[in-house]
Amino acid sequence: MADKNWQAGGKNLIPAQALLCLVATAAPAKAAWGLSDNFAPPSYLGSADPNMVWELLIGGIVVCAFLAAVALWIHSALRKVRRSQLRRNAFVSSALNNLSQGVVMTDAQQRIVYCNDRYLEIYGLSRSDIHRNMTGRELLELRRRRGVLGVTDEDFYKHAGTPEGLVTELPNGRSVLVKYFGLPNGGSVATHEDCSEQRTLSKELASTKQFLESVLDNVPVCVAAKSIEDGRYIFANRAFERFSRFSRDTIVGKRADEIFRPGTTASIEAADQAALTSPDGQFRNEFAVERGSEKRILSSNRVIARNEKNEPEFLIALFDDVTERRSLSQELEKTKKFLELVVDNIPVSLIVERVSDGRYLLANRSAETILNRRREDATGLTAADIFNPREAKLIIARDEAAIKKRGLLVEEHPISTKDGLRLFLTRRMTVLDEAGEPQYLIKTHEDVTDRRQTESRMAHMACAGTDEEFAVRSLDLDGLKEVNDVFGHATGDKLLIEVARRLQASARGGVVARLSGDEFGLIIDGKQPVAGMLLAEQLAETLSKEFQIDGKSVRTGVTTGISVFPHNGADAASLLANAGAALFRAKAKSRGSISIFEPEMDQQIRDRRVLHQDLSVAIKNGELSLHYQPQAMSRHTVAASEIVGFEALARWLHPVRGFVPPGDFIPLAEESGLIVEMGEWILREACREAASWPLPLQVAVNLSPAQFMHGDVVNLVHSILLETGLAPGRLELEITEGVLIEDFDRGLALLRRLKALGVRISMDDFGSGYSSLSYLQAFPFDKIKIDRAFVINLGRNPQSAAIIRAVIGLGHGLEMSIVAEGVETQEQLGFLADEGCDAVQGYFIGKPLPIGQYAAMVGRNGGNAVEPARKTG
Repeated sequence: MADKNWQAGGKNLIPAQALLCLVATAAPAKAAWGLSDNFAPPSYLGSADPNMVWELLIGGIVVCAFLAAVALWIHSALRKVRRSQLRRNAFVSSALNNLSQGVVMTDAQQRIVYCNDRYLEIYGLSRSDIHRNMTGRELLELRRRRGVLGVTDEDFYKHAGTPEGLVTELPNGRSVLVKYFGLPNGGSVATHEDCSEQRTLSKELASTKQFLESVLDNVPVCVAAKSIEDGRYIFANRAFERFSRFSRDTIVGKRADEIFRPGTTASIEAADQAALTSPDGQFRNEFAVERGSEKRILSSNRVIARNEKNEPEFLIALFDDVTERRSLSQELEKTKKFLELVVDNIPVSLIVERVSDGRYLLANRSAETILNRRREDATGLTAADIFNPREAKLIIARDEAAIKKRGLLVEEHPISTKDGLRLFLTRRMTVLDEAGEPQYLIKTHEDVTDRRQTESRMAHMACAGTDEEFAVRSLDLDGLKEVNDVFGHATGDKLLIEVARRLQASARGGVVARLSGDEFGLIIDGKQPVAGMLLAEQLAETLSKEFQIDGKSVRTGVTTGISVFPHNGADAASLLANAGAALFRAKAKSRGSISIFEPEMDQQIRDRRVLHQDLSVAIKNGELSLHYQPQAMSRHTVAASEIVGFEALARWLHPVRGFVPPGDFIPLAEESGLIVEMGEWILREACREAASWPLPLQVAVNLSPAQFMHGDVVNLVHSILLETGLAPGRLELEITEGVLIEDFDRGLALLRRLKALGVRISMDDFGSGYSSLSYLQAFPFDKIKIDRAFVINLGRNPQSAAIIRAVIGLGHGLEMSIVAEGVETQEQLGFLADEGCDAVQGYFIGKPLPIGQYAAMVGRNGGNAVEPARKTG
């Protein structure tokens, strides 16, 4: 108000001052005029009229007064303008000084005309540092001397004049953003903003964004985000790239219909729309997509991200390839059913009891004989609920003894069944929990009534003091497994009953007993081994006739082993064991064979058992080693055949026996189950060795069907690849058709999972077994290996050449490469090269040798034994 009043007073004062000047001027004039009558100008004025002189004098005074008044008015107006300008300058200066930014202004001569307090504060300067007519470059030099500018003048003006501006770092850790603007009059304005907090937040935001992107890039789940406005992808992680087989640059900025096939696009858009219309902004589903030539099952979860106005802005899609999981789940379910089927049909009774309350949790079908009720009805009951008090007391006491022992308890005791009192061999095994306390009791009951009666009869005949001979026959029923698989186990049980009846009818009074699931025992009097052989032939003929069971025609056969008293044993145990040894030899010959025990059989079995024990020790003690046989491209000469890889082959140098042929210990490992442990060692050692080769050659390893049936072969291969660092594409797994024959669906699922790891799969020994073309149709093998039997006969058997041509044509038609094994001559190599075989393997290319003999081939220096090794072939 004071300012306003001061301004108003100023406006009224100027006319008053002018009027006062005029009055002051007029007053003397009037006085002079009044004195004019008494005043006479001096005579020196000459003849001028005194009145006129006075008038002139008065007029001059008036003019001077007027001019003085005008001058006074002008002076007052200028003072007002100056004051107004000063007030405006003070206002502008106050406003600029209160800005959060530092401001510096220069004129056309680049002289500093203004610098606000914030600028001085930011750089630690004072007003006294800014002298009159200081230029902008001088100010920059001052800052440089003070240590608050680290760039040259040229860089300063170059970068500060860009839209992004220049960021300078101060010694106190602060950051200042400078922007320089030129003015039309040649001057300039520069702003200096402390952006420390903003840069810190930007760095934190960038770091957080990078962290989140890194997390999303490394999660195994596919993640993608798209804008809801136009449906274009704005983000895709690495998993999405790997699955879609498109790069991130290809995906980002495009819609689904620009990337995927129409069917896949329709599924994606339908799921997106469902998420948009969902009340909670989420949608889960599974759908199939095409990837290359195969279909994959995806589990998807879509989430809608909203902005601050709660409007849908982004759609985030998370999905996982569950094809293998679904396959694994189905495989697990099949395995579970398979195990249940095995448990349910083992020829001994199986019961699982909970230790805490003695209740039965599981019983198989064979246990119904002991339980005298359906197994479903026995679940949840105790021994006291099922058996008579006397038997229940005995069973509970023996159960408690096994639990207390915490180990295996084996004993025989009678149990009442619907067929009367039977003698059972019972095995009790306690299962401990994580704390080491008994949790379950597993009991198996094997009906040994017939066996003990047979042994008693044999013992009686052996101890009767007579020279009468008798034969103990061990019979194995052929084809029972196939009957169970095709017609079911109920039909198989009825078949066993009918077989027992025919055996009893043909035994002519001999003792007949069922020893195990599909094995029967007979004791026959008479002149041996003639009587035994005649009966064996008669039984073979009798059992070869069709059985009519529930309207179905079922066929079976029998393989027989015979031991004779007293020549092959003087007691029941020896006679049964030797009959079993003869049966083993008969099975090795062929199904339906009849074999009589010979003393050397016993030695062979003993030797085999010893060899088995030695092999088990050899695996644990590291006595096995690997030899490597080269595989080469098929060319007309050895020199032109480029090495492409090696096959790893197991060798055993026994400390006493010396070199044990693979044909002796590999089948033994297969039969005993040691092949699983041995195969793991071979795979790990071969991958470790191949990973050390300078040249990226392939390494082939054989997998046994037993490794597929017993153990997690997929996880094993995956873990070994990770452990050794071998690239999956360098590993080739050779399988035989036995993998698919045992369980086609399970084998096929496992092969697909192995293929998904990136390893190569080859069919080994093609043509030596069934070699069903359906296997090649069901699974895309990378390679077919022609069995050596056909290669060896080249030049001697025209059919071998025709078969090889057919296999090569078949493989190439299915886009599978062909490898021929057993190449031993130049003629064989030339024939295979002419026919377009892709690769060859055999002694003519190189023998299986330690990898050191092939050092040069794998790229190691100092290897000079390669050529001799190959030429010896």
